[in-house]
Amino acid sequence: MIVITLIIAFAFAFTNGFQDAAAIAATFIASRSATPRTGIIFVAIFNFLGALLGGSAVAFTISGLILLPPDERLVIVILSALVSAAVWNLMTWYRGLPSSSTYGLIGGLTGAGIAAAGVTSINWGVGSLFLPSPELDGMVKILLFLFLSQIIGFAGGYLMQKSTELFLRGARRSANLGIVYVNWAAAAVRAFSSGTNDAQKQLGIIALVLFAGGLYAEVTIPLWARVGCAILLALGTLSGGWRTMATLGRRIFTIRPVHSLDSQISTATSLSLSNLAGAPISPSQVAIASILGVGAAENPQKVRWGTGKQIMATLLITIPATMIIAFVVYLIVKGIIGG
Repeated sequence: MIVITLIIAFAFAFTNGFQDAAAIAATFIASRSATPRTGIIFVAIFNFLGALLGGSAVAFTISGLILLPPDERLVIVILSALVSAAVWNLMTWYRGLPSSSTYGLIGGLTGAGIAAAGVTSINWGVGSLFLPSPELDGMVKILLFLFLSQIIGFAGGYLMQKSTELFLRGARRSANLGIVYVNWAAAAVRAFSSGTNDAQKQLGIIALVLFAGGLYAEVTIPLWARVGCAILLALGTLSGGWRTMATLGRRIFTIRPVHSLDSQISTATSLSLSNLAGAPISPSQVAIASILGVGAAENPQKVRWGTGKQIMATLLITIPATMIIAFVVYLIVKGIIGG
């Protein structure tokens, strides 16, 4: 069970990579700041570096979400969560819609945890708000930053676009060349911060599996796991996620280099703040929010709000959908083992 769960966790890192490739590279490539091949390779490198060097705060937030002792039930909970999130990732990828691996994983852990031991198995974090020294913890912290990250992404995209419009007023067309160069730097920061947040979700799961299986006396992240997640995340990024990239890069509104730059900066800012807070968020959804913010600042009438609403609706149903899938998967696996 432990080996199977670890294999699926690493496979999930790969699927997370090709989903995130679309979010990272969509505007970068759609704006013609980079060719598809060069752009994907570039962001894959910085995704790898972010996963390898980005710390562990987000991983420990994920690993602290389930309040179960280190036994067989905990391993089955993690297995069920990974299966449900991976299935959801593949379903949305096939339909060309951006999915949230973060939402899927959180929904999966919650649904499987409830199936295993009821609602008390989840660290909701409400009690921590009423301590003598209140702190953000558990589900409260996760949901708060999932919400705040979207606000920062949208508002940041809007303000960045308005600022660059003012700064570049009257500029020559040759200024686009400079914007393209800066866009590469922004994409590097964006990919690094995204790799940091994405890899740590899998690392938190892997640390929890190793603890549940008695292989480690406490929740810890071994170097081999970090390197493995970094490699698989980068390989997943190289695989592209071309269906989703087309949705993000073309179907919301027409992207130019300055739009890509503004979106990359606002998304990277939101991701970096969440990484510092140790909060797992959805890079795909932040990217969507930033694109919508940039489009709203440029010209709201040119934004295809219908596509944006469809994408947001898909993301909003991810947690309840994966909760249900994981709940059912847990019961099936438990039934098979029990039999």
